[in-house]
Amino acid sequence: MTVDTATPEPKKPIGWREVLRSLRQRKVLVMLLLGFSSGLPFLLTGNTLGFWLREGGADLATIGFLSWVGIVYSLKIFWAPLVDRLDAPVLGRLGRRRGWMLLSQLLIGGGLFGMAAVGPEGANLWKLGAFALLAAFASATQDIVIDAWRIESAKDGAEQGLLSAAYQTGYRAAMLATDSLILLLAAGIGWQASYGVAGAVMAVGLVATLLGSEPARHAPAGETAATPLWRIEGLVDAFIGPFLAFLRTYGTLSILILLVVATFRLGDFMIGPMINPFYVDLGLTKEVVGTVRASVGLWASIAGIALGGLASVKLGFRRTLILGAILGPFSNLAFSVMALSGPDIGVFTAAIIVDNISTGFAGVALTAYMSSLTSLGYTATQYALLSSFYALLGKILKGFSGQMVQAMEPVAGQMGAYALFFAGTAAIGIPVLALCLFLDRAARRQQAA
Repeated sequence: MTVDTATPEPKKPIGWREVLRSLRQRKVLVMLLLGFSSGLPFLLTGNTLGFWLREGGADLATIGFLSWVGIVYSLKIFWAPLVDRLDAPVLGRLGRRRGWMLLSQLLIGGGLFGMAAVGPEGANLWKLGAFALLAAFASATQDIVIDAWRIESAKDGAEQGLLSAAYQTGYRAAMLATDSLILLLAAGIGWQASYGVAGAVMAVGLVATLLGSEPARHAPAGETAATPLWRIEGLVDAFIGPFLAFLRTYGTLSILILLVVATFRLGDFMIGPMINPFYVDLGLTKEVVGTVRASVGLWASIAGIALGGLASVKLGFRRTLILGAILGPFSNLAFSVMALSGPDIGVFTAAIIVDNISTGFAGVALTAYMSSLTSLGYTATQYALLSSFYALLGKILKGFSGQMVQAMEPVAGQMGAYALFFAGTAAIGIPVLALCLFLDRAARRQQAA
């Protein structure tokens, strides 16, 4: 197997002092801010939108179906080759990566401002969905470029782990802000004004883009590397070349890699649209949910991300992936226990701690592992391929999550239906763990051969 084109596993453990020295680099600060910019629109077009809709009287099935807006994140592979090979209109003078970042961030802000302007009342529900789709499409494009910037800016596998941890820290901070602080804000000034504030906060991404430096551009290997896109050879290389390079690098292991990536966070995706409606039905107020998420939830997320980043550096990407597969299902089980316990603040706080540590660790584990699989010259497209596989199945299935809960209500009652749903999604983690163990063993054998 040829592995020299991909980011290698860290060759030796790195001590705490070396980790801290690396965190002082400017690129890590930029990565932190870009991670925040990447995470900001994700929940605003998904789970947090579900809270707004449920309070407005929307049924669970409608909320589940509207979550399909997020499928565009899994379709980005279809335009990632263009982002990889072409400069952004007008803003291309900033560099290929930074130009696309800035353009996508401006479009995200426009989509959020549009959602704030129309609201979900009556016929405006579908206008709201259209603006959410715009924000999600621009956000998926931003993710393509930020992922490429992160991978191309890392000088080795150890730094890749650090940048992945910085990205996840910023990303999780944005998700906490859009999953907790916005609830407190909405309780005071309303949902529409809160979404307007979120649109303005996208300025964080603009600042990060302007502070960052354009990474060195790596041409794809092969005779078509310099062929323009308007020629058949260049077009084929842009769209097919990244897949062929991936298959050449990992051979028969490719299918197993893609299977692991596609199922690793499946349980998390499936419960996503139902979490906030669950809080509403349980009787928890926006103020309570927001306060707990913004306090203990924040520190739990930081702890999970830090543990994931250090594990990636010290244990390697595959072993960290296995640990992430073990921890991930505890998040789902925590919500199942919560459904059976009722609106108890202590149980809710414990569930948030477990959820944020588990998802923070698993997020870093998968991000660092997928980053290590890409080849220079095809960075954006290959990572888009992996992240599309990572999200597609979960985003399709989560659209039916509301119907699943409603179907169990006549038998188990509302809270019983939620408990069964969360427990069932946790059980998905058992075959995922088995796949991760099998992948690790197969990769070791292939490397030894």
